[in-house]
Amino acid sequence: MRSQIEIEAMSQRIPKILILSSDTGGGHRSAAAAIVAGVQKFFDGQSYAVRVVKAVEESHAITARMVGIYNWILRNRQHWMKYLYWCMNRFRPETREFFHKRCIGYVTEIFERWCPHIVVSVHPLTQHLFGRVLKELKLADRIPLVSVVTDPYYGFWRGWACDDVTLYLVASDEARRQLIDYGIAPERIKISGMPVHHKFAYPGEEAAQAARQALGLDPDKFTVFVNAGWEGGGNIPQIFRELVRGQLEVQAIFLAGKNEELRSDAEALALDASFPIKVIGYSEHVEQLMGAANVMISKLGGLTTFEAFACRLPIIADGITTPMPQEAGAASLLVKRGAGVLLQRASDIVPVIRRMVEDTAHYSAMRAATIGLAIPNATRFIVEEITALIPAPTDAAEKVVLAEVASA
Repeated sequence: MRSQIEIEAMSQRIPKILILSSDTGGGHRSAAAAIVAGVQKFFDGQSYAVRVVKAVEESHAITARMVGIYNWILRNRQHWMKYLYWCMNRFRPETREFFHKRCIGYVTEIFERWCPHIVVSVHPLTQHLFGRVLKELKLADRIPLVSVVTDPYYGFWRGWACDDVTLYLVASDEARRQLIDYGIAPERIKISGMPVHHKFAYPGEEAAQAARQALGLDPDKFTVFVNAGWEGGGNIPQIFRELVRGQLEVQAIFLAGKNEELRSDAEALALDASFPIKVIGYSEHVEQLMGAANVMISKLGGLTTFEAFACRLPIIADGITTPMPQEAGAASLLVKRGAGVLLQRASDIVPVIRRMVEDTAHYSAMRAATIGLAIPNATRFIVEEITALIPAPTDAAEKVVLAEVASA
């Protein structure tokens, strides 16, 4: 039995884009949102139906549990991530029959109910299973599978490499070399830049002042954005405690993410600070917080880093725990180009901030260094590559595809 959305899409012959994501951290979610927004912005007047699914956690209770474990480690045991990285690359859960058998029904149902014209993965654990199902349903030659790699530099998860992917879109030549070293044919890889939402952009000083004022802060004061990330944890709370102890001529914004306990702790700490601190829980408008800030303290997540660069925002990166292999390239770029500081000890945060405030030439050079670190118009290029692969829809072809899915 066909669903109402499927019948409506067929009757209007609207090209359908399925995006595979997961809430393992916030980066994959941000990438999916950027692609959706890019389709809406750059193809205004043209109709596309876009659906985003959290494919890892929605496919089975076991994989949902894995996502919960990953996020717990990210929040509470950041130094364990290197062991998790080794295990994932060693045991390759994305290729295991144990998981495929349990998740294949979910994937087949998506094709049966929605039948997309193209599938786009922004997560390394999703494309292997979807590629397998496309082959089993005899749809691999009709429905392209695109992978937008959200780890920007050499050293990322082996799970990104999948022989069933039609086209890879990567952030850098380093990422391209990593895929080639994993056995992916060079002709299937294009360098696109990172999928950053168009709302992340340098606001200008006047807009930055207005953003600070909207947060109840002094519009003219140097503002530090402490970003604890999607899960709200890692070493950022420790860095924040050191920051609060400092006697600084600044004001701060603290983003606790989805960690309500951290939010409460931060609010208590802020009461004893010698400078104003605005504490925020989870926010869908991080671009406004970046726009209000002069510098961001953060873990070096792939998307977060490039969103900050798009806002011309220097970064004080958490280097207390050795960055994971896929983050090491961003750390090297940050230091090499002078667009930020890699913090080795939490106690260094106060002198690092003090120098930025007192040495205006040092800070100005750092801010200027953020310009040009991201490929301009990357998101537009990505959505143009995706839509260019969508086959011209015909009623006959769609009926054949649906018939094959139903029989499978």
